Amino acid sequence: MKIKRDILNDLKRWKESCYRKPLVLQGARQVGKSFILKQLGMQYFENYCYVNFDFEKEHKAEFALTKDPTRIVSYLTAVKGIDIQPEKTLIIFDEIQECNDALNCLKYFRELMPKQAVVCAGSLLGVALKREGASFPVGNVDFLTLYPVSFKEFLALYNEKLSQFLDNYIVAKTLEKVPEIFHTQLIDAYKVYLCCGGMPETIVRYLENRDWEESDTVNNQILTAYTLDFAKHIDSKDIPRLLRLWQNIQDNLAKEDRKFKYSLIEKNARGRDYENSIEWLVLSGLVNRVFEINTLRLPISSCKNSNAFKLYLADSGLLRTKFRLTPTTILQGDRLFTEFKGVLTENYVLQSLVRQFGNDIFYWTSGNQAEIEFVFQLSERIIPIEAKSALSPKAKSLSEYRKKYLPELSIRFSLKNVEKNDDLLNLPLYLADYTKTLMKK
Repeated sequence: MKIKRDILNDLKRWKESCYRKPLVLQGARQVGKSFILKQLGMQYFENYCYVNFDFEKEHKAEFALTKDPTRIVSYLTAVKGIDIQPEKTLIIFDEIQECNDALNCLKYFRELMPKQAVVCAGSLLGVALKREGASFPVGNVDFLTLYPVSFKEFLALYNEKLSQFLDNYIVAKTLEKVPEIFHTQLIDAYKVYLCCGGMPETIVRYLENRDWEESDTVNNQILTAYTLDFAKHIDSKDIPRLLRLWQNIQDNLAKEDRKFKYSLIEKNARGRDYENSIEWLVLSGLVNRVFEINTLRLPISSCKNSNAFKLYLADSGLLRTKFRLTPTTILQGDRLFTEFKGVLTENYVLQSLVRQFGNDIFYWTSGNQAEIEFVFQLSERIIPIEAKSALSPKAKSLSEYRKKYLPELSIRFSLKNVEKNDDLLNLPLYLADYTKTLMKK
């Protein structure tokens, strides 16, 4: 069972571009970077040469000796037994953050062997580049980011009929209500995705067996693997704080006010005690940080309050697992789940927005009177986004925002069907991955 990832289309465009540079594919561990790059090699090249610098450490010595791409290709041809030819062979450098010399050699592939297709993946590349002595071939590489599996990608595997309906609905010229029979089924599919999350192995394990214990086992193994990364990639003196932060990060999200408070991690903790740990989690792609804004002007990034922020997990399924919520609790709407469904919904919507619009997403507050979950800038427009888990969401905060700033477009995600009222667009949560497309309508 294979998940069709949308990023493969971007990788194909990269392969065919006349301006192609060596490609760096970023993303957190376990999101499927190695798999998708090998798939690129199998589908669009005659063969591929795969090197993992974490597993095959012996190759590091050759890159320390030379940056000449001709010599490197000759070496790989000999040790891998693969006939490497430009335009026909894809060279894959995996876990490239483990070999800074290999990272530097990308520049020379660009300058001296531009027809040779080279891709590399790095789960902790952002972290590695912060290390002292690290360098990067600025201007000589292309970038893409692979995120956890989206609901759109999940649905194609979970229910092909529903997926085809949604694709047809999106390409239609008008924005109408989704027929109730499909709306109900799509809401149910969204809830299953909310439980499962976007880790490829978790999804495949669940869909193969329809066994939630199997999928929870995988999610717990992934969370454990993340903690092992802490010990491997950071200074020993920083490990206790990073572990404490990671183990308790969900405590801030469990509050009605989700603003990050250091005191919930450790009594009398200060920002400077944990700023490096937070930065590590952000750079590794394990969390998404959303800064507060209190006023609006362009560019919106100039409005952020650097001392006030929220930390969401990069995957809603992992967050559910950290909350120790069973899928049954979510799927059956247990009353004990009420206080958590809001944050899981926010986490899900944020994941979707980050995939479509990047990381510059904020939340807006007006004193203690109102709060909008997400706000971002698109060209010259500032778009407010409400993310609600209810069928009939209250709109007090969004109403105040609209009266104050008169936005051209406001969006509310909830369980409610599609509805357009003046500047307010109500969208069901299962359409979050189509936000960018729907905004054009």
